[in-house]
Amino acid sequence: MISAPLAALALPVLLAGPVAAVEVGDDGLHKTAWMRDTFKDLQEDLAEANAEGKRLVLFFEQRGCIYCAKMHEEVFPRPEVSNYIEENYFVVQLNLHGSTEVTDFDGETLQEREMARKWNVLFTPTILFLPEEVPEDQTAVQAAVSIMPGAFGAGTTLDMFTWVNEKRYELDNGEDFQRYHARRIQERNNGSTD
Repeated sequence: MISAPLAALALPVLLAGPVAAVEVGDDGLHKTAWMRDTFKDLQEDLAEANAEGKRLVLFFEQRGCIYCAKMHEEVFPRPEVSNYIEENYFVVQLNLHGSTEVTDFDGETLQEREMARKWNVLFTPTILFLPEEVPEDQTAVQAAVSIMPGAFGAGTTLDMFTWVNEKRYELDNGEDFQRYHARRIQERNNGSTD
């Protein structure tokens, strides 16, 4: 039997540990339950996202990416972030150095690593947010309504996903993402700058 003082010391250690281990696939990329395994034909993925009433988003990641790990270990497990993404987004993961074929909206089919070069994706994670309709002559990066290059805290991440989902980029109110995010920080008023 553990004494009360020892139990009190053990409780913070137990609470500090991860709730669940983050899954890493054979490709070395982190996996979440809300990532979709598709044929990576972006027109088909967009149609499926639309049929589900969700927004298509592309996640570029790579094996050994410490910033991807940060997002998967610290940001995506937060219920407010994970639930929002799962409820509102159709997520397709792409490997910066991968060889799986991807068919762009313009019809060109390239391996993931070649598509990353075509789209000038240099860092991981890079998240591309797509509109509900993409003209056939545009590439994903040309059509993207927003691109999130890099790892950010939970507040910034949730604000970006919300800003895109609410189509705030279409509003002519002078509130770009940075102004929206600053306002959301003040509204949260939790002492965090994120």
